[in-house]
Parts: sequence; structure tokens; C-alpha cells
Amino acid sequence: MPTHYKGSPSEIATLNAFIKLTRASNTLHNQLSRSLAEHNLTESQFGVLEALYHLGPLNQRSLGEKILKSGGNITMVIVNLAKQGWVTKTKDQKDKRSHTITLTAEGERFIEEVFPGHLERISELFSCLEEDELMELSSLCKKLGVFASKWTVE
Repeated sequence: MPTHYKGSPSEIATLNAFIKLTRASNTLHNQLSRSLAEHNLTESQFGVLEALYHLGPLNQRSLGEKILKSGGNITMVIVNLAKQGWVTKTKDQKDKRSHTITLTAEGERFIEEVFPGHLERISELFSCLEEDELMELSSLCKKLGVFASKWTVE
């Protein structure tokens, strides 16, 4: 459903694009969250496991930045993953205020089992797009994300 705002053509086009982007993003997240719930995982938990699997051990702050979660949220995610036996948390030898998060062998086996199905589900959800459309979407999202990350509210 497009906006009912009666502004300038540019404002209407911007709002319509925002509405469509938000709805598409929410729909994708809902579909993927349901799939992850079958493995008793949240998106944040999956994001941490996936980041550690592909990037190796990371400090807690870097993990939060990678999956766009606040310090308090990432702490709770890590605590819950540690309870499952999927990650360990150790003090960073260079910076005692920081902790390094590492996948356990069990965590690595688990993400190796879950990741292919998750990727397949993402691929299915994006299968309506041609390769050039995927590249264009990637480029536009990056451009928007980079610009928005530099935006400051005064």
C-alpha cells in the first residue's frame, strides 16, 4: 500500500520506497526467523554463530558491530549461546576489559548443520530476482546504508 501523504512528488516517492523497503525487510526477517526458530535460534544468536564460523574468534564489541546489536543485547546473546555450549568467552590478553568469543567444537558442528539450510531459504526468498537485479539491490542497499550510517541527528 503506497503512502497517502500529500507532499511533493519527491517526498511521496521517498516514502513509497521506504514503505516498500521496510515491508520487504520485515517479511524476509519474519520468514527467516521462523526457519531459525525450528533450531531454537534467534536471528541474533544465528548472527553471532555465523560471524564466528566465517570470521573466527572476535571480541564482544566487534560481534555487536557485525550483527548491529547493542552491548547489552550482545552480552545476553553470548550468555545464552554459552549456556548451550556453543561459544566460550575468555578475557582478551591484550585488553583485560574485553572478551574474546570463540565457537566451541559443538557450536561449530551446530552452525555447519544449520547454515546450509538457512542459505537455501535465503536463496529461495531471493529467487524472484535475476542476477543483475541482485547486484543492483546490493549496490543500492550499500549506498543507502553507508549514507545513513554517516547521518547525525542534530
